[in-house]
Amino acid sequence: MKRLRVALAQINTTVGDLEGNAELVRRDVARAREDGADVVAFPELTLTGYPPEDLLLRRSFVLDNRAVLERIAPDCVGITAIVGFVDLEDDLYNAAAVIHDGRIVDVYRKQFLPNYGVFDEERYFRAGRLSPVYTIAGVPVGVSICEDIWHPGNPTRAQAQAGAQVIININGSPYSMGKLAFRKQMLATRATDYGVSICYVNLVGGQDELVFDGGSLALNPDGDLLAAAGLFQEELLICDVNVEDAIQRRLHDPRLRKELSGDPNSHAPHIFVSAAPAREEAMPMPQRLTPPPDEDEEVYGALVCGTRDYLRKTGFQKALVALSGGIDSSLVAAIAVEALGAENVVGVSLPSRYSSEGSISDAKELAANLGMRLLIIPIEPVHAAFLQVLSEPFQGTEAGTAEENVQSRIRGNIAMALSNKFGWLVLTTGNKSEYATGYATLYGDMAGGYAVIKDVLKTRVYALSRYYNRRAGRDIIPQSVLDKPPSAELRPDQLDQDSLPPYDLLDAILERYVEQDHSTEEIIAAGFDADTVRRVIQMVDRNEYKRRQSPPGVKITSRAFGRDRRLPIANRYRG
Repeated sequence: MKRLRVALAQINTTVGDLEGNAELVRRDVARAREDGADVVAFPELTLTGYPPEDLLLRRSFVLDNRAVLERIAPDCVGITAIVGFVDLEDDLYNAAAVIHDGRIVDVYRKQFLPNYGVFDEERYFRAGRLSPVYTIAGVPVGVSICEDIWHPGNPTRAQAQAGAQVIININGSPYSMGKLAFRKQMLATRATDYGVSICYVNLVGGQDELVFDGGSLALNPDGDLLAAAGLFQEELLICDVNVEDAIQRRLHDPRLRKELSGDPNSHAPHIFVSAAPAREEAMPMPQRLTPPPDEDEEVYGALVCGTRDYLRKTGFQKALVALSGGIDSSLVAAIAVEALGAENVVGVSLPSRYSSEGSISDAKELAANLGMRLLIIPIEPVHAAFLQVLSEPFQGTEAGTAEENVQSRIRGNIAMALSNKFGWLVLTTGNKSEYATGYATLYGDMAGGYAVIKDVLKTRVYALSRYYNRRAGRDIIPQSVLDKPPSAELRPDQLDQDSLPPYDLLDAILERYVEQDHSTEEIIAAGFDADTVRRVIQMVDRNEYKRRQSPPGVKITSRAFGRDRRLPIANRYRG
């Protein structure tokens, strides 16, 4: 078997940490070389971290990234390395350097610049035009970057036409639910359409609200998995690609001859990098095929990864979670403890005159089960003082939301005071259902530094909490928390359903309106009560101003609030 040994370096970069990212490259180049790899590929924009956003508008940043690339080239000896960086010539390019034996042999420039969802690459980059084929260890290899392979046709087609047997695609592909299976299916389609093996390496780790899952993999020309890395962790995935598979598939599939016939519009120069090594055939690499997780495991892993990296990359050591005894704060505390360690998470219980004994005892039990420190600070003296101060302007009015929200804002103030004093990052506990409808209190439970479950609908909060307990083999989140009806406990006998539709109904409407952009009439036509739909949509629309003031949080769906869903605050369209 003629093979190409490919190492896929699934690393966790940090935006702006040029030297730190370069060290990750040096580390995995050395490891890949030790394992006999012919080529090691790193993720998209390895050196700058992804996405660097408006740092790209600073010429000094771009020049520094190029200087770091020049400094790592001498460490890439005895192996070919493909490293993502920003290239500056006549304009900026999202690029991949092909380095061999200490020198930069060539630079590939990304051709398709995504400008949808969380992506904004046309703001920064010019598209490349060439689709080179590199002879690496005697094998014709195409190199491409992320979005390039999501599109049928060039550059993959042009590279296959020019004889490429393997395509190495480097990525910064953010996580969202359902994307892993879709991505694998897309790559299998490209492999079979063009009769090539595909080696796909992806970034891993959290960056602000984005989480990159990793999930690097390799497929043969039949679309079958050769290797698959784990999720949400660094890994050097090494596999042997049988390059003769591509030739055999083309011989046996006459359709490919037509598909791969010459395209006068393709620009696929051939560039020599290295000859086949004169060495004895190494022992085959053991096949690594990490099984895909179920959806709850996958989402939970994303939340832990995003939370851990947000604190680590922003310099915080410890987190503070306000424990109400409810399901949302319980899940956030569990995620924080897994991400940071129990010794680095502090809980604070802030009971008011309306807090039930059950909620207070549930918060205590949860903290004990997680092994985290718990502060108990009753807010009644402050609450009474607030009501007294407001008694004159509020005189003659009926008590309502304003009085209720005073309690939430007192809690927010205390949490932020503790943060200010001890340097703890406050993790907010509002979920997507609450953020959507305005049920989270501005300057109250929305006050904090990171919103862990901001993109998690309430029904999934319950599902994730049950998953967490199943995985632990015991009820770390007390069963009483899962059983009791959700309540903000801001007035006697208050339940969430006093103000909101039942969560299973509410979340079904929100999925259609927020995540799928269905119109009011389309949702009603799907069988939902018209009055309920209009009421929910009105709540979503009028609370855009609140969401603009919320902290960042982990994105897990295809349409998260924030950079994913950008609607005007002043907006009178109702449709």
